[in-house]
Amino acid sequence: MTEPRAVQRAALAAAAFAAVLAVLTVLVTTTYQPLLSFDDRVVDSWHGAVEGTGWHRVFVVIAALSQPVLVIAVLLVIGVVLAIRGQRRTAIWVVTATLVTRVAATLGKLAVNRERPDIEHQIGGYSFPSGHASMIGCAMAVLLVMTLYGTERATVRRILVLTWLSIALVVGLDRIFLGAHNPSDVVAGWCLGASVTLGCAAFLRIGSSVPAAAPEPLTAPLPDNRPVLGVVLNPIKIDDADVFKARVQAAARAAGWDDPLWFETTIDDAGGSMARAAIAAGADVVAVAGGDGTVRVVCSEMAGTGLPLGVIPAGTGNLLARNLGIPLLRDQAVETVLRGQDRAIDVVRISGDRLDPTRFVVMAGLGLDAAIMAGAPDALKARIGWPAYVVAGARHLRDPAVRVDITVDGGEPIRRRVRTVLVGNVGFLQGGIPLLPDALLDDGVLDVVVIAPRQLFGWLPLALRVIARRRRTDESLDRFTGRSVTLTTTHPTPRQLDGDLVGAGTSLHAEIEPGTLLVRVPR
Repeated sequence: MTEPRAVQRAALAAAAFAAVLAVLTVLVTTTYQPLLSFDDRVVDSWHGAVEGTGWHRVFVVIAALSQPVLVIAVLLVIGVVLAIRGQRRTAIWVVTATLVTRVAATLGKLAVNRERPDIEHQIGGYSFPSGHASMIGCAMAVLLVMTLYGTERATVRRILVLTWLSIALVVGLDRIFLGAHNPSDVVAGWCLGASVTLGCAAFLRIGSSVPAAAPEPLTAPLPDNRPVLGVVLNPIKIDDADVFKARVQAAARAAGWDDPLWFETTIDDAGGSMARAAIAAGADVVAVAGGDGTVRVVCSEMAGTGLPLGVIPAGTGNLLARNLGIPLLRDQAVETVLRGQDRAIDVVRISGDRLDPTRFVVMAGLGLDAAIMAGAPDALKARIGWPAYVVAGARHLRDPAVRVDITVDGGEPIRRRVRTVLVGNVGFLQGGIPLLPDALLDDGVLDVVVIAPRQLFGWLPLALRVIARRRRTDESLDRFTGRSVTLTTTHPTPRQLDGDLVGAGTSLHAEIEPGTLLVRVPR
C-alpha cells in the first residue's frame, strides 16, 4: 500500500525550501542592500552581546559538537545501521542526502564567494551558505522524516519533532552569535539541507509502505481462487477501526487477496475463540492486530495448526514483532502479512497454581517485572508508550526480594533470593536492551535470567552490564538454559505472561514446544 500523499508532501516541502534558497542566493549575489544591512546589524548586536562572556564559551562548544564532519559521520553510521537492518532504500536515502548536501554546500560557497562577517579574529573561508547549518538541516530533516513515518504515538512524535527542530535552531543561532555567519547564510544552509534531504526522500519514495511498483488498481480483474485473510482485531488498541479495516481491505485487494474476514475481541475473550473462528472460516493466513496480550492468546491458538500467523503491532511493547523484525508501522506490517514469508518459531507451554495451562511466545516472569506491568497506568502507556514501564519500574526498585527455587530440565533445584526471574523465548526488550542476548525464537531451548541486586545502588552496574552484553554471571545476574523450567516461591508472588498479569502464585512451569508456530515475517 503506497502513500503517494507522503511523497507529494516531501516533494512540495523540498520545492518550498529550494525556492527560499534561490531567493536568498539572488539577493546575496546581487548585493541587495536591505538584506546585507540587516545581516550586519544582527551579527554586530548578537556577537557583541556574548563576546567575552560565558555564553561565548557555550557557543564554541556547540560549534565544535556540530562540525559538519561529525554530523556527516553520524549520518553515515545511521545509513550503515539501516542497511544492516535490511532497510536498504532508507539507507541509500540517508547516505545520498548527506553527500549531496555536503557537495552542494561546498559548491555554493565557491559560486557565491561571499566573505564572512567583519569581526576580529574571523575564521577563514566563505560564508554563504553556512556549512554547519546545511549539514544540521540535512540531519534534522532525516530524523524528522524517520520520526513522522516511523513513530505511531502522537505524543512521542511531537516531542521528537520539537527536539529535532530545536537542535537545528540552536546550531544555526550559534553561527550568528559566534559571528561566523550572517543570518541569511544560516537560513540558506537550513534550506539547502532540508531541500536536498526531502527531495531525495520524494525521489526514493521514502514514506511509501512498499518500494515496488504501484499495486494493481482495485478495478483490475482478480483471480477467482484468491487467498483469504482472517484478522483478529482488538478494537481497543486501534484508534479508528473503520479506517484501519478499509486500509487493510485495500491492501489485500491490491495484493490479489479476497476481502478480509474480521473477528473482534471482547472484554471476556482476548482472541482465543476469534482465532478458532478464523481458522474454521477457511482463512489462509490469520493476522492479529492488537497488543502483546492479544498476540499471545492468538499465538497460543495458532500453534500447531500449520497456518501462518501475521502480526500487526498495536500495543505498548510489541516484543514479538520487534524480535522478528516485523515493521511497527501498521501499513508496513500489513504488507508483511500479505507479501512476507513464513518462519517457524518456538512457543512455550506454561502452567502453575491458579493458572490454567496456556502458552506464551515472548517472556514469562515473576517478581519485579510483573509488579512493573501492574504498576504502569494504561493512560500513561497510551500517551508515551513503553517508557511508561520505566516510570513504573522506578517505583518498585525497593520492593523486597523473593526466595525462588529454580529447576532446569528436572535437575536439582537452585535456591536464590531474587528481585525477578524471567523465562524468555526472545532476547531483546524495548529499546533494544539485550536482556537475554543468546535467546532465539527458533533454537528449541528456554533462556532464564535471574536478577538479584543486593541493594538499590546495585541496579546501575547491573543495567550497564546488560546493555554492554557482558557474559559474566554471578549472584546478582545469572542465566540458565534448558527445555523446561520450574519456578517455585515461598509465598504468592506477582506473575506475568507476555506482559499480561495472570495473578499472584507460588509456581510457574514452562516447557518449550519447538517450531510449532508459523509467523509471517519480512522477506
